[in-house]
Amino acid sequence: MSAAQQSRPKNACSPSVSLSSFSDALDKTTFEGTYVGNLSALAPDGRGTLAALSDRSSLFRLDAKTLRPRSVMALTDENGAALDSEGLVADRDGTYLVSSETEPSVRRYSRAGKILDRLPVPAALRTAPAGRAQVNGSFEGLTLLPDGRTLVAAMEYALSGDDAGLVRLQTWQRAKNGHFRLGAQYAYPVGTGLGVPEITALSDGRLLVLERGFTSGVGNTVHLYLADPRRATDTSGVDTLTGEGVRTVRKTLLTDLAACPALGATAGQPQPNPLLDNIEGMAVTGRTKDRLDVLLVSDDNQNTTQTTRFLRLRVRV
Repeated sequence: MSAAQQSRPKNACSPSVSLSSFSDALDKTTFEGTYVGNLSALAPDGRGTLAALSDRSSLFRLDAKTLRPRSVMALTDENGAALDSEGLVADRDGTYLVSSETEPSVRRYSRAGKILDRLPVPAALRTAPAGRAQVNGSFEGLTLLPDGRTLVAAMEYALSGDDAGLVRLQTWQRAKNGHFRLGAQYAYPVGTGLGVPEITALSDGRLLVLERGFTSGVGNTVHLYLADPRRATDTSGVDTLTGEGVRTVRKTLLTDLAACPALGATAGQPQPNPLLDNIEGMAVTGRTKDRLDVLLVSDDNQNTTQTTRFLRLRVRV
């Protein structure tokens, strides 16, 4: 065995990422009459719990270790209608920031589900015909930098008129009164045929970014990147992104999840690796000096051929 093989982590997906375990325990289950699936976002919620957001407008609190549901709450818009809820932040004060890609929107909710605030959204990022965002292609990822002041949302796909390989990251800055105002915007270079379903902030301002795609008869592509927006150009005043004249967000591939060991996982549809599914949510659940514990979850779309699956990764950044 070579020295490189000896240093490679157990259950390695790449030199930077290894798979600790996976769980299908919540697949096709219900809790208090609510279907536990369609999960699109995860966020550490304190007190030994993890918040899990369904894109059908349900917010679950899961036991952080066992992943068993402890509670569920329905979220609505100002008119009492359900959201297409995709991104989630559990804030330090117990409130939640939730993105919906219908408009798109970002709202702040109390722990009881009451709307406390609604953040401004640039006109161009609104869903067509009001703006240039694709239907079901706007705010998917949502994360708050550890300083608690900068919120970041990722568009899933490029705006109409922008280069198809560039998606926009929109930021907001929290003012002293607690409200968020629009901040800088950045261009993130996404892989061909892929979109951005989730982002998660690290302590130094860098981001973990999921890129995902699906090809009928082949299955899902899921890549995990480390991205650094700190020297990227503010593109909030750039009408059309062509890739010229702007510094895009720098990114480094951490792993293609198809390279992970399957660990006995099975798939109900063709996949390049039976472990894969429609991975859509991500959260950092722990950290040591040189490693992050990262939890991923798939959105099963309430489909019999798909699975609500949690993956536990160890990631070196």
